Amino acid sequence: MELSPELRALLEKKALGHVITMNKNGSPQVTLVWMDVHNGKASFNTNRARQKGRNLVRDNRVMVSVQDPDNPMMFAVIEGTATVIDDSSLQHINSVAHKFTGADYANLQPGEERISVDIEISRVTGRGPWAP
Repeated sequence: MELSPELRALLEKKALGHVITMNKNGSPQVTLVWMDVHNGKASFNTNRARQKGRNLVRDNRVMVSVQDPDNPMMFAVIEGTATVIDDSSLQHINSVAHKFTGADYANLQPGEERISVDIEISRVTGRGPWAP
C-alpha cells in the first residue's frame, strides 16, 4: 500500500512511533523510535544488534503507533512487513537525526551496525485523515 499524502505528512513531522516486533518466544517487544519516510515507505532506523533489529531480521512483521506531535489525540497505527536495509554509510540515521536534533546522529557506538527499516504497509488504522 502506498503512503497517502496525509500519512506521509505525519511521518515527515518530528513524529515518534512505538514500534512493536515479536520476540522469539512470541511476546511483543515495544520501542520508541524517530519515524521518517525513506524510499517512499514509513521508516525508522536502529542498531542491528538491538532487540527490535534482531526481531525484524528473524520475523519481519511489524506494527507502529505514530502520534501526531501537533495534535496528540490524532494517531496512525501502521501494520506491515519490514525490509531491513544496511545503513553503514549512516546517510539515513544522520538525515533522521538532523530532522529531530538539527545535527548528525551523536550516539553512534564503535562497531555499531545501523539499519534502515522500511515498512511495506498492509493496513493503516487510528484516528486522523490517514485512517479509513
